[in-house]
Amino acid sequence: MSHQKPHVKITVPDIMAMKANAEKISMLTAYDALMAEILDTAGIDIILVGDSGAMVMAGHENTLSITMDEMIFYTKSVKCGVSHALLVADMPYLSYQISTEKALENAGRFLKEGAAEAVKVEGGQAIASTINKMVDIGIPVMGHLGLTPQSIHAFGGYKVQGMKQEHADRMINDAKVLEQAGVFCIVLEKIPAELAKQITAAITIPTIGIGAGASCDGQVLVTQDLLGMFRKFKPKFVRRYAKIGDDIEKACKKYIRDVKSSKFPSDNESF
Repeated sequence: MSHQKPHVKITVPDIMAMKANAEKISMLTAYDALMAEILDTAGIDIILVGDSGAMVMAGHENTLSITMDEMIFYTKSVKCGVSHALLVADMPYLSYQISTEKALENAGRFLKEGAAEAVKVEGGQAIASTINKMVDIGIPVMGHLGLTPQSIHAFGGYKVQGMKQEHADRMINDAKVLEQAGVFCIVLEKIPAELAKQITAAITIPTIGIGAGASCDGQVLVTQDLLGMFRKFKPKFVRRYAKIGDDIEKACKKYIRDVKSSKFPSDNESF
């Protein structure tokens, strides 16, 4: 099997054109160079350095604790493994909500220090003017509606959003507002498939679903979920394409046995 990377660099206009060409968009998360290089070589369209790193990498119970400096460290690390995919960094909690000035400064840091090519922010109408100013100074922005994990305490848990008609209507409006503000695509998380279909049809920019049905213009998963490395629980919307967590555990157990029984290292592995 070839380990040669795809040659073409994917850009923001490429992602926007994929909707017009009815080509589905693939997106996965990465937090380190090694994983990023594997995803990039596989041909993924977008790599997201998610604030989910707080949970996946650091073991916290939600995404709220991760800092700008930690996110920039992850983004810089991922950049070292990426030459094909579009690299998007998640703006962490309170890095863009306090003031527009703070938001512009922090978004700029992701491009300047983290070498990201776009940032992702959560929210609709309330954040639209800030997004507009980011876009005005040349920072590509990805939106995020539905279950926005930074609002987890307000939602009272990881519940499906947009079930009530008024909430669904607001989300459709928020998507239109985000498009007008200049976002190049919108993540739709944990909403009814029919609502995601309506939003996808109502805007000209791509939608990328996570637990939002098959009508979105693309899909995203947390890579460690897809690989079966994150084993505490499996959300309904996750499909496990491998059981690497189990394989790693088995390999480590065998290593431990070999060390304890003096089977490792062998003469061939010694100098």
